[in-house]
Amino acid sequence: MGSWVVMGSWVGGPGVFVLRPYGLLFNVPRISSALPPPFLRFLFLAFFQFAGEVHAFVVLPADLFLHISNLNLSSSSSSSSFFLFIFTFSECIVCLSKIHVELPFFGNQVLGYGWAGLLRRYLVEPAEMWWPSNLAQVSLFRALHEKDSRSKGLTRMQFFLTFFVASFAYYALPGYLFPILTFFSWVCWAWPNSITAQQIGSGYHGLGVGAFTLDWAGISAYHGSPLVTPWFSIVNVAVGFIMFIYIIVPICYWKFNTFDARKFPIFSNQLFTSAGNKYDTTKILTPDFDLNVAAYDSYGKLYLSPLFALSIGSGFARFTATLTHVFLFHGSDIWRQSKSAMSSVREDIHAKLMKRYKQVPQWWFLLLLVGSIVLSLMMSFIWKEEVQLPWWGMVFAFGLAFIVTLPIGVIQATTNQQPGYDIIAQFMIGYVLPGKPIANLLFKIYGRISTIHALSFLADLKLGHYMKIPPRCMYTAQLVGTLVAGVVNLAVAWWMLESIENICDVDALHPDSPWTCPKYRVTFDASVIWGLIGPGRLFGHHGLYRNLVWLFLVGAFLPVPIWALSKMFPEKKWIPLINIPVISYGFAGMPPATPTNIASWLITGTIFNYFVFKYRKGWWQKYNYVLSAALDAGTAFMGVLLFFALQNENRNLTWWGTEIDHCPLASCPTAPGISVKGCPVF
Repeated sequence: MGSWVVMGSWVGGPGVFVLRPYGLLFNVPRISSALPPPFLRFLFLAFFQFAGEVHAFVVLPADLFLHISNLNLSSSSSSSSFFLFIFTFSECIVCLSKIHVELPFFGNQVLGYGWAGLLRRYLVEPAEMWWPSNLAQVSLFRALHEKDSRSKGLTRMQFFLTFFVASFAYYALPGYLFPILTFFSWVCWAWPNSITAQQIGSGYHGLGVGAFTLDWAGISAYHGSPLVTPWFSIVNVAVGFIMFIYIIVPICYWKFNTFDARKFPIFSNQLFTSAGNKYDTTKILTPDFDLNVAAYDSYGKLYLSPLFALSIGSGFARFTATLTHVFLFHGSDIWRQSKSAMSSVREDIHAKLMKRYKQVPQWWFLLLLVGSIVLSLMMSFIWKEEVQLPWWGMVFAFGLAFIVTLPIGVIQATTNQQPGYDIIAQFMIGYVLPGKPIANLLFKIYGRISTIHALSFLADLKLGHYMKIPPRCMYTAQLVGTLVAGVVNLAVAWWMLESIENICDVDALHPDSPWTCPKYRVTFDASVIWGLIGPGRLFGHHGLYRNLVWLFLVGAFLPVPIWALSKMFPEKKWIPLINIPVISYGFAGMPPATPTNIASWLITGTIFNYFVFKYRKGWWQKYNYVLSAALDAGTAFMGVLLFFALQNENRNLTWWGTEIDHCPLASCPTAPGISVKGCPVF
């Protein structure tokens, strides 16, 4: 899906001119300089988000303060898109009224600010929390606002413009003319009649061995830009990815047929029956959208593709590993920061300089936090039957978010990877409230998505920390951007769901339609697994996937020996860099991420953050982060142009280069007697 928002501000205050289908965000602010006369002088800045990262491009020189403030306004607005999970789910499935959607949206958005305010001391002020993702933006700001001598080679501004234009022009190929570049699976071409070969080589429905993508949007879609991720983090992700995709999954599928794996595609985000066909969830629903137990027992159990099931298990391990890792490796630092609230401690230069500004009072954040909690609880009391989540479930979600935001923030601030706990949130409430899918999804929104918002806000605060932007200015820009863009998100999303038929139904959607919603499909499937059917039936004593629960204990234990070795051999500086949560992140997000996305991310990161850094360090220091911003910028702008000029007018091409993957047999089961349309029967 593609989307955009046009935002503007001037000296007299911010204003918004919005045109925004929801999905990916392209934000284009227009601001005026602070130079007189303010009402006549205009400069154009373009801020955009693509594949989860916010960047900026300036056409004319602009005041750095205004530049960063507007970027903050824009990036804060992008976080509202997360709430569209519940919006799309409710509108497509159960048709909740507008008021039921607006209340949880505003409560959830502001809740993230509350957590961010409470955790500033731990995740923004310490120098150890350096937030690698901000480095690309800092480098771009320097390229745009600092004079760069050209003793040899291109200046950073010239370099940025060169690769911006190149990226802009190139994205017309994978984005429209030659989409096969998104998933180039040569193995399927070599063995067009082999199911096994296509399961191994498919970049879209298989393990992606030998497959690759030449699409920057695909490379940076799920783990962010590999150019800004530290090398040690890339190595950790690579270890987890190789172990999972190339060792564990093949053994479970071909050697042991774990969970009846051969009855299903090796990689899919769909739900299945025991016969290998897609699971029709409408057959097990009551009119009130609860589970019809008798119908479920009659229709049969729900099954997952093997990679999907194992990915869920990895989420169990990742959650407990994150808590253990942060406690062991960062517990003393967190305790020291807690004590510093009552005493003066040593501060780095950034913190000392920021103290010159008026700080944001803690009660400003607490006011937002309390208001969010009150608004959310009011929804649970007034519309209890519709939202399915009682007040104590909401309080449970608040407590979960409060506990896990700090440890996950520590991981992200030091490795550029954010271990998710979506599965854990839905697992917990699924046991407490089985058969309630809307309650399950709302619990995820408040217990998990509010953490995502908080970490996004904290990253912006760290950017302001680096660039010396007044904290109160950052606070105001974040709050205004979030609230305004949220209203727009809801309005335009409502329009799209009403005007584009079958937008989230892959089978019924027109084949030439440029609109899809894979993340929302995965969200729906997760709500069926955890909310409707419930974890007790899948992971309980008699559940097919009950052994995956042991991974909670495995994840909690694995960081312990690494921590012990780091204490036994303090001279071995590489031992503390072994990060179990990040290793497990190597196979996180699949689906909707594919092995090809992650493998190409690893290869790109290795080239730049190991080989280029090692052999061309001067070039890397000058251009690496600028290149990351240029690639994102060019790709995003061409994406907007393609949508306006072609895709929105249904001017689509049809030829073999537009057929992604060319691996039709990769989704076929291999168990004897399983009959699926388009697949041979063994």
